[in-house]
Amino acid sequence: MVSLFRRRRDEEGRERPTLLTGPRIPRHSSGWEALLKHLRTENGLRVLDIGPTSPQNINFVTEMGHSVYMADVVSESLRKEWQLPPAEEGEPPRFDIEGFFEQNLNFHGRQFDVVLLWATLDYIPEGLIEALVSRLKDATLRDGKVLAIFHSKPTGPFTAYCRYHLTAGPEIAMQESEPYPVQRVYTNRKIEQLFKGWGGIKFFLAKDNLYEVIVTR
Repeated sequence: MVSLFRRRRDEEGRERPTLLTGPRIPRHSSGWEALLKHLRTENGLRVLDIGPTSPQNINFVTEMGHSVYMADVVSESLRKEWQLPPAEEGEPPRFDIEGFFEQNLNFHGRQFDVVLLWATLDYIPEGLIEALVSRLKDATLRDGKVLAIFHSKPTGPFTAYCRYHLTAGPEIAMQESEPYPVQRVYTNRKIEQLFKGWGGIKFFLAKDNLYEVIVTR
């Protein structure tokens, strides 16, 4: 079962899907390796996969007996229409959180066992971060898992916005997408604060300026 939480595509300027360009580059992912074991030992899970539509991910998850839902959060959040005027002169623009969630992340009461958040939090506008984490907390079942990836540097290799395609092994295939810049770099302490009140968090270190966490609800 697949549901796309996306804005209506019959509106002007929304016909083109998020582009995926270049080859798929395999990358070892300790976070995915751990989460894959969980998917293989449980039955009938609901998985929320955040990113441009990936037929490979849809087929992979459904063939394991789970249902998958997709949301292209980064591309949608960077549309100028979600920016509101500053509350006062000199302050940064605000973000239309309520409107964005209604159009893009309205789960209609669904809750998820697994959320593939990927590197979303590195690319979305500042005004959406805490609200998105809070929305995902409400939408994640108790003991549910969230896999997130963070950049340790704002520029350089491996900082391009990518779609992550799932595989049956400990690798994920990275495919470059739109040229969105990394907007912020998180420390471990900042990540812990962001997910404060969740059940637990496990860090996985890597050697390619990316590091991963699995957050348990």
